[in-house]
Amino acid sequence: MRATLIIPITVATIAALVVAALGATITDLGPWYQALQKPDWNPPDVAFPIVWTIIYALIWVSGITAWRAAPTSASAQWVISLFALNGFLNITWSLLFFRMQRPDWAMIELGFLWVSILVLIIFCGRFSRLAGALLVPYLIWVTIAGALNWAVIDLNGPFG
Repeated sequence: MRATLIIPITVATIAALVVAALGATITDLGPWYQALQKPDWNPPDVAFPIVWTIIYALIWVSGITAWRAAPTSASAQWVISLFALNGFLNITWSLLFFRMQRPDWAMIELGFLWVSILVLIIFCGRFSRLAGALLVPYLIWVTIAGALNWAVIDLNGPFG
C-alpha cells in the first residue's frame, strides 16, 4: 500500500474510533434517559448503535476520500480541521444530552453540529462528489435526531 494512502487511512481510522468510543462512553441510556417521555416515532434503542456504526463508516470513507482528493495541502488541512470540529461537536452533543441531562442545551448545540455537517458536504463535495454524498445520511440522521431532541424537550421540559 502506498504511503499516500496509509497516512489518511490511519489518521481517519484513529479519529473515527476515538470519536465513536467517546460518544459511546458518554451516552448513558440509564434511568434518566429511560424515564424520559419520547414520541411514538422514536426508533428502538437497538437501532442507534447500528445506525451510528454505519454513519461512522461513511464518515471515515468520506474523510479519506476528501483528504486524498484535496488539490492542495492547505485544502487537505481544512478537510482534517473540519472533520475534527465535527467530531468535537458530535461528542459535545452527547455530553450535553446524556451526561449533563440538558436536552435544551443539546438542541442549541445540535444546530452547530448540523451546520458543520452541511459545511463538510459542501467543502468536501468541491473535491469529490463521493465524499460529499457519503455525508448526506449523516445529515439526515442528525436532522432526525434534532426532531427527536425537540420532541423530548417538548414532552419533558423544562430542564435544569
